[in-house]
Amino acid sequence: LDAISDGSLAPGTRLTQEEIAEQFAVSRSPVLQALRLLKKDGLVQDAPGRGVLVAPLDLEWIGKLYEVRGALDALAAKLAVQRGSRIDTGLVAQGRKASRSKNVKSMIDADIAFHNAVYLASGNSLIADSAHLHWVHLRRVMGAVLQFSEQRESIWQEHVAIADAINAGDAARAVALSDEHAERARRNLLERLGEALDD
Repeated sequence: LDAISDGSLAPGTRLTQEEIAEQFAVSRSPVLQALRLLKKDGLVQDAPGRGVLVAPLDLEWIGKLYEVRGALDALAAKLAVQRGSRIDTGLVAQGRKASRSKNVKSMIDADIAFHNAVYLASGNSLIADSAHLHWVHLRRVMGAVLQFSEQRESIWQEHVAIADAINAGDAARAVALSDEHAERARRNLLERLGEALDD
């Protein structure tokens, strides 16, 4: 899952039980179960002939995914303000440190930690539950882009602005910034992925 998420296993990469079992020094039985779970989540699909391959990225579906994420993020920000919640600014410092690293997994984890903090601050557990259904795919898309994106730092500037608006109790600004953040991410990801898929 980590290798698919961070782009180490690119879309279309063929996987076989034997190779994975050998790589992790385990029997084929747990590998088969893991591949079934990845297939259920839409991360791998049957390959022609034998084995499976890392599922290709569907740009239209990704666009829809970001529309849902944007709605959930904006709702979470609004509810966080209404509850008088605060976002830990330490998360931003960790995120900025991760964005300066070459470790894509750390960047993704820091981004998810920030958004999870906003979901938690909302006080509505259904938002986090709904968002978590999609994060496995969001991680993968982010991994494909963060490997070559110059926008790593600007993402955290946007996070700072969202956190500041929530902490200041400005619901309208927090919602607007959350909407803009999700829409900008959607546009940038689709543009970057479109370029990558054309290469």
